[in-house]
Amino acid sequence: MRLHFILLLFLIVQTTFAQEDFLAKQYFADGDYDKAVVFFEKLVEQNPRRTDYAEGLVACYQQLERYVEAETFLAEKISLGNAYPTFYIEQGYNYALQDLPEKAKEQYDQAISIIDTNPNYGYGIGFRFQKYALLEYALKAYSKAMELNPKLDYNFQMARIYGEQGDIDKMYRSYIKLIIDEKSSMSNVLRNFDDFVTPDPENENNIRLKAILLEGAQKTPNLKWNELLSWLFVQQKQYGSAFRQEKAIFRRMDGSSTYRLKTLGELALEDSATSVAQEVFEFIVENTNDEVTKLNAQLNLIDILLLEPGKKTFTEVQSQYDELMSIHGYKSQTLQLQIAYANFLTFKKDDPEPAIAILKKSLSLPLNKRGTAFVKSALGDILVFDKKFNEALIYFSQIQKSLKNDVLGQDARFKVAQTSFYKGDFDWALTQLKVLRSSTSQLIANDAMQLSLLISDNSLEDSTQTALKKYARADLLAYQNKTKEAIAELDGILQNHKGEKIEDEALLKQGELLESTEDYEAAKFNYQKIIEFYANGILADDAHFALGELYRKVLNEPEKAKAQYEKIIYNYQDSYFFPQARQQFRRLRGDAIN
Repeated sequence: MRLHFILLLFLIVQTTFAQEDFLAKQYFADGDYDKAVVFFEKLVEQNPRRTDYAEGLVACYQQLERYVEAETFLAEKISLGNAYPTFYIEQGYNYALQDLPEKAKEQYDQAISIIDTNPNYGYGIGFRFQKYALLEYALKAYSKAMELNPKLDYNFQMARIYGEQGDIDKMYRSYIKLIIDEKSSMSNVLRNFDDFVTPDPENENNIRLKAILLEGAQKTPNLKWNELLSWLFVQQKQYGSAFRQEKAIFRRMDGSSTYRLKTLGELALEDSATSVAQEVFEFIVENTNDEVTKLNAQLNLIDILLLEPGKKTFTEVQSQYDELMSIHGYKSQTLQLQIAYANFLTFKKDDPEPAIAILKKSLSLPLNKRGTAFVKSALGDILVFDKKFNEALIYFSQIQKSLKNDVLGQDARFKVAQTSFYKGDFDWALTQLKVLRSSTSQLIANDAMQLSLLISDNSLEDSTQTALKKYARADLLAYQNKTKEAIAELDGILQNHKGEKIEDEALLKQGELLESTEDYEAAKFNYQKIIEFYANGILADDAHFALGELYRKVLNEPEKAKAQYEKIIYNYQDSYFFPQARQQFRRLRGDAIN
């Protein structure tokens, strides 16, 4: 019985202590220092060795301008002997708050002197000085600790301080030394460089970094100099210069890996630097001995060729695909070739029948679950293009069942909904979309929400769903690359269903299609109309973002683009486009982007 009583008493004490700990920190966080100080005083009394409670109490005293009590408390802690050295810094800071710099300096110097007795205190002391922006003292603490114990390394902390002080050269050199000495990873350092480097090659910080890197590369033959230079050139979108560095890296590594070259080629292609991307992929084709790597580069070169479509181009591409198929045939390792070829035949040449045959033959290969899903997904897409909706639904449903919790499975469920939408089965589409609203993929969840709202909003007012059926027809035409017919179908909606909920959807879709035909003024008109008449609608943020991108990428009107991004930042903070809008706004404003 007595044991139970002791145990119960212990649990009560522990619960009370946890509550006091929580309340002290919560009141402090809320800025209610009068209440916080009461709990911190109790906690310090109960736990005299806990430095966090002592520091919390001192911070409360300082916020309440009870400096004398803070001084007395800290002096008492220091007088006990073996006091943790940060108490000297806290005492110094307490004097600084009272505008007593000489007294503050005495305490700071005392903290620094303690490092002589134990260099391992260097980190804690330096970090506390950083907390109070006493950067020179922090540097002194870190330097002294490393002098006394060469095994200690605080160069990373010191490099950050140099950056905060605006000593950019020293910061760069310190971070780079960490990489060269293999005391920090490249990625860790580059994350810190992001705060200082911009896409502008003429930016002073960029020029400084380039000079330091070139100087280092001339003095010591280390591949890390090339890697850093390549990174800098990529940030500045100078992909040709980056390619020269990557070639040097590749050759000095005896061609052991093309991964870096592949990544550079993809970045250049994504950023429309197609001539450089072409050079990169041609270099990979000529220099790799790996069959799959070579094939992927060749497929990238075909993608570049298709950026300038025409009958002559299609004939050349057809010839290249035929040659690749004769070399590789049907293999589970080269599914990407079969899928790319099938997509070319369907979406570029409008010839789905041989494409369907290719992918059905590919399904007979020994494939794992994901490989089977990739082929079935591509096959389903082509069947939708060919209006064989029911057969497409079978393949999408099979993927959905075999990969339930996978993104591929969720994507297949969305394709089931989209296909049902095309064929006019809106109720079944909605059933699938409701599940996808909580998809782990933000893109799928956003697309599902958009399509769900399109169906539900346009089914309430019009039980016959006439306008919705027309929109679905237009959407399918767009999917089939019948852009002019899709634009005409949407025109019909805009003329015959004015003022209905479908109007903003039709305007947005038509605007996107008009952009693809390079009718930019007409596209701009559509987006502006949504903003003017549907400012409170669910597509207003889409219209602002589309218009911002149009001004930035095509019309070369950065100030107007910035205004559109700013609207999203301030008025549509829950928008899917918010992160992209904020990034582009900051970039146009001239900020360094992380």
